[in-house]
Amino acid sequence: MQLTAPATPRPQTGTRDADGMAVASFILGLLGLLVLNLFLGPIAIILSLVSLWRGTARKGRAYLGLTLGVADLAVLAVAMELSNTVSWSL
Repeated sequence: MQLTAPATPRPQTGTRDADGMAVASFILGLLGLLVLNLFLGPIAIILSLVSLWRGTARKGRAYLGLTLGVADLAVLAVAMELSNTVSWSL
């Protein structure tokens, strides 16, 4: 006699989580252009790379989040160079 668990379908949360990460990376990358780009830029980059690695259906949003995260850091570098400080303000 063999005991087996009943076959219950498991929800596919991996793709849904990856889609949420892609959208979050886009939003954080967009916000990072205005405020806290030192923190939001890298977070947007990491979220977009993880969502692409997990196979998101929203690849465009993930790539936009990646691009905006890199742009956040580029804006910070340019602003720091122009103001000759470690941070920048409007």
